[in-house]
Amino acid sequence: MKTYKIAVIGGDGTGPEVAIEAVKVLQAVAAKYNFKLDLQDYDFGGERYMRTGEVLPDSAADEMRRHDAILLGAIGHPDVKPGILEKGILLRLRFELDQYINLRPVKLYPGVETPLKDKGPEDIDYVVVRENTGGLYTGIGGFTMKGTPDEVAVQSMVYNYKQVSRCLRYAFEYTQRRKKKNTLALCGKTNVLTYVYDLWERAFHDIGEKDFPTIQRDYYHVDATCMWMVKNPEWFDVIVTGNMFGDIITDLGAITQGGMGIAAGGNINPEGVSMFEPIGGSAPKYTGKNVINPLAAICAGAMLLDTLGETEAARTIENAVTEVTSGKLKSMAAGRMGYGTTEVGDLVAGLI
Repeated sequence: MKTYKIAVIGGDGTGPEVAIEAVKVLQAVAAKYNFKLDLQDYDFGGERYMRTGEVLPDSAADEMRRHDAILLGAIGHPDVKPGILEKGILLRLRFELDQYINLRPVKLYPGVETPLKDKGPEDIDYVVVRENTGGLYTGIGGFTMKGTPDEVAVQSMVYNYKQVSRCLRYAFEYTQRRKKKNTLALCGKTNVLTYVYDLWERAFHDIGEKDFPTIQRDYYHVDATCMWMVKNPEWFDVIVTGNMFGDIITDLGAITQGGMGIAAGGNINPEGVSMFEPIGGSAPKYTGKNVINPLAAICAGAMLLDTLGETEAARTIENAVTEVTSGKLKSMAAGRMGYGTTEVGDLVAGLI
């Protein structure tokens, strides 16, 4: 019987609550498919920071490397200044573990409402591959004459060919495995960001022509991408883009698929350890009320298993989530589901 070592970081706010339900579902599907989970909890987050003054131990990345994957609840504490935990935990782990892919499925499940008129599950089912360790988010830049009328602030979008090409190659390979429309779209801004996205576009076509000739290649400016995500989401199969554009368009995608309660994501190192999470944040006002929607965390657990190669188990979780959204939940919103957090977890686990 195969055993997977999983690090569980509950984090802040409602993060521990949804992580518990994701673990509940993972344990149910592990029993069904005859593998084991060796789970280890870590208390990284706001409470630990306020208690010890330490955001993340220097040993954390090495400890995470001893696991097969990481399941994260949420990071963000109302009593900690914004940015401290996000940069000190999320970004630090992404960079130190070289999780250079952010994978965000945009999938409308049956029974879930979308704000897009006349669109259904058959129209909203695509994936965004976001480069996750380069670009503006590396923090290259600084200030001069800070606090004066002549202050200058600079933050640079920096990419090298290695970062761009490995992200594009992952996106092409993912498009092949997905076996949907066999189309990969590059989202950029070649008419303004003429250096960075010229590199992206040249590498995109070079890699595609040489190694993936059967995959259709499209290109969209980022502003046009946002427009078509609303007007014609059925056009898309897989979208690949840089760090900042990916951050923006995936939140737009999340609201079209029914909101943060159902949106999951993965921070992936294809050659190392990856981290999976619901993308809705810690939602501190709902902490301890048993009303937060755990389905995004449960879907993150399915992504975790799929990345580990447990494809059938991941599909079983997705099928159970589909059955739950198809008629059991009144809404995806916290407090309006018709069930409590633990009850939704029980529903999914019971179906498995």
